[in-house]
Amino acid sequence: MDFSGKDKATYVQETFNSIAKSYDLMNTLMSFGLDKGWRRKAVRTVEAKPGMHILDVCCGTGQLAMEIAGTIGVSGKVTGLDFSENMLEKAKENIYSSPYQSLIALRQGDAMHLPFPDNTFDGATVGWGLRNLPNVGQGISEMLRVVKPGSMVVSLDMAKPTLLGFKQGYWFYFDKLVPWMGKIWAGKAKAYQYLHDSAVEFPSQQELARIFARCGLVETRYQNLLGGVVAIVSGRKA
Repeated sequence: MDFSGKDKATYVQETFNSIAKSYDLMNTLMSFGLDKGWRRKAVRTVEAKPGMHILDVCCGTGQLAMEIAGTIGVSGKVTGLDFSENMLEKAKENIYSSPYQSLIALRQGDAMHLPFPDNTFDGATVGWGLRNLPNVGQGISEMLRVVKPGSMVVSLDMAKPTLLGFKQGYWFYFDKLVPWMGKIWAGKAKAYQYLHDSAVEFPSQQELARIFARCGLVETRYQNLLGGVVAIVSGRKA
């Protein structure tokens, strides 16, 4: 993957800063409006309950954090962390116009070095974020470190469909049509080409579940969504 002479962390930060304003619209367009339902499944998988304190890593524009907030209720709390200041600004706008303003705290920070003590949270999620990290295993290990024993670590991200015919059509759509949509709707074809390229290089859902296990999580599993286009990978802290 070409990072234009920059390290991945810098490239990713600049890329997401550049598409923050159009990110939610593009997610809805690219997923045909299915992304909200996928986030709901991720919230169920992290076993969010009223009163819990959940960490949402790579929180982006706050969509998953708000979905969590709707479950943990007024006695709970969501902490959202992201590397991109522009994504966090968009998250603030979204949360301000939602019923969950008092439940969500946003913080700029590095998912590779989470600025929280061990055993702080009742669960951790990351939506479409692991593939943007320089080291996937380190990011998982950091989430494992900061959740309490018995808590879930959950990733929602692009995956690799295997059904013959459908697989080829999906990759054609992602490689050719998504960057075109990015150019038309966001004026950022190169940024959306990165989304394709990062999905190609990202481990399959099966391999990611194995990485979860190698990092020390137990009860690791994956759930395919839309034929494996997207997957939820999860594990529990022993």
